[in-house]
Amino acid sequence: MIRALRYVGQAAVLAAFVAAVGFFSGNPSFRHFPEGEALLKVSFSHGGDRKVECRKRTPEELAELAANMRSALDCPRERVELRFEIDLDGEPLYQALLPPAGLAGDGPSRVYERFALPAGRHVLDLRLRDSRRSEGFDHVARRAVEFDAGQSVAVDFRGGEGFIIR
Repeated sequence: MIRALRYVGQAAVLAAFVAAVGFFSGNPSFRHFPEGEALLKVSFSHGGDRKVECRKRTPEELAELAANMRSALDCPRERVELRFEIDLDGEPLYQALLPPAGLAGDGPSRVYERFALPAGRHVLDLRLRDSRRSEGFDHVARRAVEFDAGQSVAVDFRGGEGFIIR
């Protein structure tokens, strides 16, 4: 008799645990962003031009170097910081100077930003400067994007392809 009560008690505790897990798997409900809004994610990693151009070493400089170090060109590793801007419907949404990664400043610059936007059709103007120039932009794109409520849209950048919106 006691063994039967023990099995009934174990079944009741297990059923209560399963019911609690089932309840809390859907409650309270969680929304990643407010209703009626969409999410714009900007995420890319890109290396800019070298900060200083490569220069050719003189024969005297080459003679001073060890045999295994005699490269005709001297190319500093440091890269320029990227200037990145986004306009949404003609209004500035994001502007940043993105420094290169790495101890020597020779790695790619990275950006990851998220923006909650109202659903609907929007025009995105994307601009990126990755060279030594002081004004203007090297990569420019204008895209009309339809944002549905609850949708997540990603902006990526690839050197050969430019801006990619998915």
